[in-house]
Amino acid sequence: MNVSTRDVEARRRRRRRNRLLSIAMFVGASIGLAWFFESQATTTLIFVRHADKMTEVGDDPALSAAGTQRALELARVLGDVDVVAGVDALYVSQYRRTAETARPLAAAGEIQPQLFDLDDLEGSVNSIVRNHKGKIVLIVGHSNTIAPMIAELGGSKKVPPIPESEYDNLYIVTIPWFGKVKTLRLRFGVPSPAG
Repeated sequence: MNVSTRDVEARRRRRRRNRLLSIAMFVGASIGLAWFFESQATTTLIFVRHADKMTEVGDDPALSAAGTQRALELARVLGDVDVVAGVDALYVSQYRRTAETARPLAAAGEIQPQLFDLDDLEGSVNSIVRNHKGKIVLIVGHSNTIAPMIAELGGSKKVPPIPESEYDNLYIVTIPWFGKVKTLRLRFGVPSPAG
């Protein structure tokens, strides 16, 4: 059986076209999977109570000298928490002590702190996660807001109550796109007196 040169050439072109099509499909699938996994990145929320406040009478005290030092230490600890970009967003309550705690980190990272609603912790935390998916966010709250917000995220339900004299807790909540939410508790700055 004699095969013509034309038939041989046509088969070669089909094989080349099929190989190129296979390569293009592989590259397309790889890019699609890379995009999918990147868009499903882990979200990290870091919770701290505002730093040490002055013991003056009033509803909105400023930070004490120790609190100012603790805020600086927080900025040092979290300034390069992510080796690529650092903290992506900051949230504070409407109280002065939370804004003053976030101020050094906000200035260092050129980040404008945003307010979260103390009257709607559930809505606030869900909005933060939705708006900052795959990012690292610091939330400066109060002794009575941290545990409920962590629980709302599906984190530990066993966060111990924070005594009035305790300011050195740092909670890291990681929310993966698949799997279990993790809660870590660390300490920073000068240890608080036993509560």
